[in-house]
Amino acid sequence: MRLPKRTLPVLSLVVLLVVWQALASYINSGLLPAPATVATVFWLELMTGQLPYHLGVTLLRLLVSFSIAMLLGCAIGIALGRNKKMDAFFDNWLVISLNVPALVTIILCYVWFGLIESAAILAVVVNKLPNVIVTIREGTRRLDQDLLEMASSFNFSKHKTLLHVIWPQLHPFVMGATRSGLALIWKIILVVELLGRSNGMGYQLHLFFQLFDVASILAYTIAFVAVIQMIEVMILKPLDKKSLRWRR
Repeated sequence: MRLPKRTLPVLSLVVLLVVWQALASYINSGLLPAPATVATVFWLELMTGQLPYHLGVTLLRLLVSFSIAMLLGCAIGIALGRNKKMDAFFDNWLVISLNVPALVTIILCYVWFGLIESAAILAVVVNKLPNVIVTIREGTRRLDQDLLEMASSFNFSKHKTLLHVIWPQLHPFVMGATRSGLALIWKIILVVELLGRSNGMGYQLHLFFQLFDVASILAYTIAFVAVIQMIEVMILKPLDKKSLRWRR
């Protein structure tokens, strides 16, 4: 019997819950609470307002740092991809920054600038920026020169060239940087909050760790993952579909 394609994601979640419940029953320990226990904690945290508050703070930091990293990364990546001399000069800088551990960058930002909000945002941006630059640079290197010359011969304006010639070719790279960025940046934000902030999801998870409160850790984790999935389904996928309508 063939299952409809749309039912497969739901079936996958059901199987995950069944396996989770079975393991929780078998272990019978607070180290792995049952799904119902986590759901109860989630509801209580939601009703008290603690979960929405800390989730909102983290999402705001994510939005600000992600926007800065993407805008700067795209601009620098395009510049390096179009200028071979500049690319050769800054290539070693990129390699070094890609290999510096995120924890080191976070600690240095806090040591140099103090335990302030701007230092937290800077730490996240610095950790994400090299990945965006490299991705966009590779996309820029692969731009079809024939299409660019054609746009020039037809006297396309810079705006029209960007919109109709460059953007369709860079789109997969931008979306790749966006999706990988969201997956990476929120993990970095949690570490930033754990080390030097007094609110946010990372701060709360640190408190729950000290109390060995696994149910709360899982409840907060599920909440954040659900929000990221909503961003993917409600924003990124429709944007992706709209941007690729020219292929039809």
